[in-house]
Parts: sequence; structure tokens; C-alpha cells
Amino acid sequence: MSVMKIKKGDTVKVIAGKDKDKTGKIININMKNNTVLVEGVNMMTKHAKPSAANQNGGIIHQESPIDVSNVMYVHNGKATRIGYTMKNDKKVRVAKSTGEVID
Repeated sequence: MSVMKIKKGDTVKVIAGKDKDKTGKIININMKNNTVLVEGVNMMTKHAKPSAANQNGGIIHQESPIDVSNVMYVHNGKATRIGYTMKNDKKVRVAKSTGEVID
């Protein structure tokens, strides 16, 4: 099992792939596949048949998963790596570029 240093709701920047340099919030994390869903990044089109939930059907644009290694945490407008430190007997995330505690 790998430890993911990024959490749901974090703002991240894409550092590789077709959406390089785009930023967005993390919507969902899949620990099993090491992937994340980032708002407005890696968009794909899906053709949906009409159903009870979607009366019209048609073409839907939605985010598709992106590997966690292709995103970087954004702290104060800059992409930075994340480390851990102990603060008051509690493990907290730290921005490596500034040394500030994130949460």
C-alpha cells in the first residue's frame, strides 16, 4: 500500500500530459489505482443513452482519472513537494519549498 500525500479538496497543478500546467481541485482519489480526479482536467466525452436520471441523453463531458505522479500540490500559487513532520505529537503535512505546515 502506498501513502498518498495529496488529499481530496487540495489544489494541484498538472506537471505532465496533455493538460500540463492546468490547475484544479481534487474531486476524488482512487488509492487502489493511484489515480485522482481533478476538476476541469483530463476531460473526456461520453455518449449517454436517455435514462430516468438523464432524460435527453446526448454527449456528456466529464473528468477522467489522472495518475497521482502527474500532479503536484499548489502552495501559495507555486507547485511544491510535500513532506511530513511531527507537531504536538501529531503527524502534519509540510510544504517542502517553504517549510510551512499545510494542515
